[in-house]
Amino acid sequence: MSLEQVFARLPDPRSHSFPDHSLPRGDPVFPIAVAREELTTVLELYETFEAVDPTGLDANPFLEATTRYMQRAFGVSEYRPDEQLHDDIAALLNDFSDDLGGRALGVVDATPHHYRTLYFFLVSCRGYHTAPHIRFDPDEAAVETLYEIYQRVTEQDAYLKHPATVLD
Repeated sequence: MSLEQVFARLPDPRSHSFPDHSLPRGDPVFPIAVAREELTTVLELYETFEAVDPTGLDANPFLEATTRYMQRAFGVSEYRPDEQLHDDIAALLNDFSDDLGGRALGVVDATPHHYRTLYFFLVSCRGYHTAPHIRFDPDEAAVETLYEIYQRVTEQDAYLKHPATVLD
């Protein structure tokens, strides 16, 4: 399947809203099956994704120097939204890897935060791929694998991981 076909399946970010998965008396999770090979493929996609600089700071030393000066002069923090996404994706991959525990196939507990992170990872991949000033040509199979994991989460019902009882 081509990248355009995978990206066309994603809900439109302008109209997409995440369902509220807050369940009383427990932490909601979406238990899904994930293979070690799938996780490795997504990790490789993440490494390619992380190497992309959407701001152009790495390729333009003048822009980088100007930005650094503005940050120091006006006290603006060096926070970039893409860095937060990178941290969220790394945490998701670590959580899934910990749940697998070295097995070739296992069930991982995706949380609502993981669900949002998978969606933003896919939407960002689409944005990087279609942006004319960014060179991001991910492996089609890796994007398809990421989309399949995202689909498993969206199709799964939420369950309580640590249910609280009336006696608690």
